[in-house]
Amino acid sequence: MSNRYRYACWNGTQILPELDADTVMSAIADDLLNHGDLEHALRSLMQRGIRSPERNMRGLTDFVRQLREERRKRLEQFNLGGVMEDIERQLKEIVTDERSSVDNLRKQAADEQAQQQQNNTGGSGSTGSAGSKSNPTAGKQGQSPQQNQQGDDFASQYSQKLMRDLATDKQQFLDRLPESPAAQVKAFEDYEFLSPEAKEKFDKLLEQLRKAVTESFFKDMKQMVQRMSDGDTARMKDMMKALNEMLAQRIDGQEPDFDAFMNKFGDMFGPNPPKSLDELLKQMREQMAAMQSLMASMSDEQREQLQELFADKFGDPQLEVEMMRLAQRMHMLNPDPNAYPFRGDTPVDLESAMQLMREMQDIDQLAKDLQRLQYGAGDIEQIDLDKMRDLLGDEAADQLEQMKQLKATLENAGLIRKENGNWEMTPRGNKMIGQKSLGEIYSQLKKHALGNHALPRDGRIGETADDTKPFEFGDPFNLHMTRTLRNALEREGRGSPVQLKSEDFEIYRNEIVTRTATVLMIDLSWSMARRGAFHAAKKVALALHNLISSQFPRDSLYMVGFSAYARELKAHELPQLHWDEYMLGTN
Repeated sequence: MSNRYRYACWNGTQILPELDADTVMSAIADDLLNHGDLEHALRSLMQRGIRSPERNMRGLTDFVRQLREERRKRLEQFNLGGVMEDIERQLKEIVTDERSSVDNLRKQAADEQAQQQQNNTGGSGSTGSAGSKSNPTAGKQGQSPQQNQQGDDFASQYSQKLMRDLATDKQQFLDRLPESPAAQVKAFEDYEFLSPEAKEKFDKLLEQLRKAVTESFFKDMKQMVQRMSDGDTARMKDMMKALNEMLAQRIDGQEPDFDAFMNKFGDMFGPNPPKSLDELLKQMREQMAAMQSLMASMSDEQREQLQELFADKFGDPQLEVEMMRLAQRMHMLNPDPNAYPFRGDTPVDLESAMQLMREMQDIDQLAKDLQRLQYGAGDIEQIDLDKMRDLLGDEAADQLEQMKQLKATLENAGLIRKENGNWEMTPRGNKMIGQKSLGEIYSQLKKHALGNHALPRDGRIGETADDTKPFEFGDPFNLHMTRTLRNALEREGRGSPVQLKSEDFEIYRNEIVTRTATVLMIDLSWSMARRGAFHAAKKVALALHNLISSQFPRDSLYMVGFSAYARELKAHELPQLHWDEYMLGTN
């Protein structure tokens, strides 16, 4: 029956089949024969991936190329000028809301004055009526309604004057605001807002700035920043002081008491606090790298404005000193931040810019780790699968996970094993490579009649043939009964009993077969590698060994490698056999 296939659009729910040992072994066979190094062959497989009709798995080179493409897309999409533009926009909204409240206050004063004048005018034309409607208990005891009215008018006029004066002061403050966003923020910090909306927006802006400064050192500090927005800075000041003391101890070669530090301040580091000082320092370096890269990627004017905005945002000089001290010590760990030449049109705000910088840092770090892994300097277990999933998608992360299982897949299949700390091929693995080599050679041969080692003559021993011969003295008595009886009947005629004579005997012929002994000489000199012939020589040797051992088990195959001297080679040495690169000349 013909195979049937069903096709459907990829929607992410399909499960990729696991890599099987046969596929992996077929993919590394040529590299193993070329270089004789199992680790190198597996590393080459991870580097290039697998391309076959049955399986398509991307390699590390593809992942690095995709990361570079993701980096390029972000550089061409975003514009960091939007950071200051967004802060300026928020400040304009704050000023607009506050001006609106000032205008409303001035209007309220004017409306109250107009209402008072209207009431006074209306009261003079109908004094009796007004007096009849007045409440005798509304004024002070012992005062006439007219005196009460005069007191209310005076209070109203005083209130109107206060509102006009307050509106004038607020208007003058807004008119005198400097153009610099940092100076405007500094001025608004001691300002009493009339507009609740303007106050809320300014507090939100301050929280963004404080959060950006705080998260430039620490990870998951949202709760701390929210508490600081309410003025609770004492605990953070204590934490910063204790952290600086730990760093000073580490610099002096001492081992700080990190557990005591976390017991006191661990809740300030979010739901996933660091487990060690090294982990905390690593997180801080990553967070600082994002802020440093943001500053380095801006123009000089933008960078200066943003630095001014970040200054003195916590209202505590001692806390500012501790943060400055921490920044100086941490800057020594990352003195040269990456600068990113963003050239897109999409503006980003401060929070988005910080997230974008973290993504760019993750892209660069992941690409660096993958490149180190390509050339054998890295450890695949150190690759962050979560970052792979976030940046390159689920399929890339799943394929990297399968790469981690390559050795386990081959080991579980009995094809490789670890001896004395090194991975090597097992006899079963060598046999599989030999079968693959034999299959490749057979696929290129012309189709001839099948053969054997049979000799072109008959004999007394060997394999029994279908034809017969008259018995001769000394022949094995392998009697062909039918022909023997027929010979007797032809001589005596029909009847019984049949009388047999020695000349009636006819026996089976035997086909003479023999065993062969083959010696294969393999040149191990450097010239074989220079001409690209070493790979073919090893493949032929493996194929010949597989053919003889499987089809002619009684035959003997010997292999001798030679360069400056000769030595016997064993079949299990062939896959990882290497030329004698330090031997000059051929014996």
